Amino acid sequence: MNAIVTSMIANLHAKPDESSELVDEVLYGMSVKIIEDIDENWARIQTACRYEGYCQKANLIVDKTKTDTWRQEANHFINQSFADVLQQPRIQSAKMITLVKGSIICSITIDGLDPEWAVVQLVSGETGYVRRQWLQEKIPENSLSEQQIRENVVQTALSYLAAPYRWGGKSPLGIDCSGLCSMAYMLNGVYIYRDAKIVEGFPIKEISLGNIQKGDLIYFPGHMALYIGELLYVHSSLGGNEVNINSLDEQHQHYRSDLANSITAIGSLFK
Repeated sequence: MNAIVTSMIANLHAKPDESSELVDEVLYGMSVKIIEDIDENWARIQTACRYEGYCQKANLIVDKTKTDTWRQEANHFINQSFADVLQQPRIQSAKMITLVKGSIICSITIDGLDPEWAVVQLVSGETGYVRRQWLQEKIPENSLSEQQIRENVVQTALSYLAAPYRWGGKSPLGIDCSGLCSMAYMLNGVYIYRDAKIVEGFPIKEISLGNIQKGDLIYFPGHMALYIGELLYVHSSLGGNEVNINSLDEQHQHYRSDLANSITAIGSLFK
């Protein structure tokens, strides 16, 4: 990793052209690897989950040393849909930047600060303030039990309920099906493949439908969902226009036969 995202959301495109397809989003504070310098405006980058696309350089700070330091010291992420970083620890203060859920930030401990507020350091080195309850400590990889991960990913996915559907999106401003599932896992210390399929080399393995449990993934043609138990699943559905809950039970009011009858695979982190 040799660059850090400095904008609220950096778009990843299929081509080095703003009008090309949006394939992913990278949020503030996330580290990326520049794998090809295209021109003065564009670079081809790879994200932490090994997803590639073209990003405008204006959204990045490119510095290997700063990136390494940031990856070590940026110890929290935003757990609120949106959070303003303010110049002072008071709601009337001027806004420095707005961050979305999943953005990575460096929290600094300062004695004597009102416990409702936390001091944070931005990628630029500037310091600001956010509500402490809007920060969550990053979860190290492989640090949670199976049961904790299963419960956590379900609750994380449900926290995006009603977020509008956005192709390539990965935030409460707009999120697609694989963006929802990948963020639910990423915020709990696990990087899965970004698209709606099981790919070798990533931690999700195929299991039978009969063994499905909370937190497992359901795959359909070009679509995916996260199973939350009791035959229910949460997903960001183009057909539903937003993140919502549907059922595999044909007697349930939120049953969708088009999906229930087209399952291609069930994926699990645990096999």
